[in-house]
Amino acid sequence: MSERSERIIKHSNTFLLPDLGEGLTEAEIVRWLVKVGDVVAVDTPIAEVETAKSIVELPSPYAGVIEELHGEPGTTVPVGSPLLTVADPAGAAYRAEERAGSGNVLVGYGTVESTGSGRRRKPRVSGVSGVSENVSVARVPLVISPLVRRLARDGGVDLHELTGSGPDGLIVRRDVEHAIAFRAQPASEVRPSEVRPSAIQPSAVPATAGQPAVAGVEARTGLHELRRTPMSGFRKAVVATLTRSRAEIPEATTWVDVDATALVELRASLRTATDPGPGLLALMARFVVAGLLKYPELNGYVDTGREELVQYDGVNLGLAAQTGRGLVAPAIGNAHTLTTRGLDAEIRRLTASARDGRLTQQELTFGTFTLNNYGSFGVDGSAAIINHPQVAILGVGRIIDRPWVVDGEIAVRKLTQLSLVFDHRVCDGGTAAAFLRFVADAFENPATAFADL
Repeated sequence: MSERSERIIKHSNTFLLPDLGEGLTEAEIVRWLVKVGDVVAVDTPIAEVETAKSIVELPSPYAGVIEELHGEPGTTVPVGSPLLTVADPAGAAYRAEERAGSGNVLVGYGTVESTGSGRRRKPRVSGVSGVSENVSVARVPLVISPLVRRLARDGGVDLHELTGSGPDGLIVRRDVEHAIAFRAQPASEVRPSEVRPSAIQPSAVPATAGQPAVAGVEARTGLHELRRTPMSGFRKAVVATLTRSRAEIPEATTWVDVDATALVELRASLRTATDPGPGLLALMARFVVAGLLKYPELNGYVDTGREELVQYDGVNLGLAAQTGRGLVAPAIGNAHTLTTRGLDAEIRRLTASARDGRLTQQELTFGTFTLNNYGSFGVDGSAAIINHPQVAILGVGRIIDRPWVVDGEIAVRKLTQLSLVFDHRVCDGGTAAAFLRFVADAFENPATAFADL
């Protein structure tokens, strides 16, 4: 290596994935906001990563030129591992000088060394099966990751035969994996270069007892696998929480049908031409908070280490919400101090943040009780899983017209179902039923309930 090349390496800084707090040990790269060759300043956003809690936008701690991205979107990176490498301005200036008049230098292979005669050598590509040591620049494939090159070498895949599916034709890991999978199928006239990911079909050869399945066929059933989807860090966290909930909490469920006609009418009366008024969920949330202040046993946690039942002085009301990333339950902090309009504003803010993947770790983890409006999915009831370490969750089904007896007469009313799942360690059925009845009565007679709040 030349003295000048060593000087470039000395001026490179590698950004390691930082500790993202909350005991998180890894993050998945969602997308890069920069590419190799980009010039960045300190605090320039460089990547979005997904932790078990939320999506985080990472800023660059260094200024300079992006030299290498250590991972493709979808890659899980442990805390403390390299995320990207940045050449500082001094190294970047030298690199620009080296490139002057040399034409394009392809990504992934560094700069071209100069010879004593001032003529540049052709790029040297090593470790790729079937590729000559000296190749023309036009035939060097676009590859960034050394892992991709190694995967191709180990799988006997000629990168020159592939067309990359990444940005600007970049060859990424899935391209090599698809080529390897295709080669494992029965003889075919199609070459790997002609195979696109959508065109690859699983093998039609079923597995037999005592023999491994052919790629793409599940051994037990002999059926083709439609797809395999790696669990994201977020999904792993959901699995861990729900599994722990089922394993540790002796839960019980109680439910009641509720005439919500007056609640719907109250919601309509609060709407004007200039003010949409608080939504139904905000009205429900207001009554749930009042119920938790009256029955604090359901607003706490079990300290198993000290064998104590803990109740909170205040309510952080969690709201279950379905997003593109999965089910989340961000919480409204100090919900007991807010008016119904204040609750409505927070519900709208959290809903927008959940949809955009911008919820904070605190919002996702500091809830003390969860309200789950599964009626938005068009279902009547559900035996939900408690969001550990909370001790209860209240579900609200869809509100629909049904026949109901009113003053001895059958009438069409707005009916819904409330279901409460609670930790039997913190209270008996009487307390749980009393809380549920309090909320149900408030739904049926909201004006009277508001007068007492």
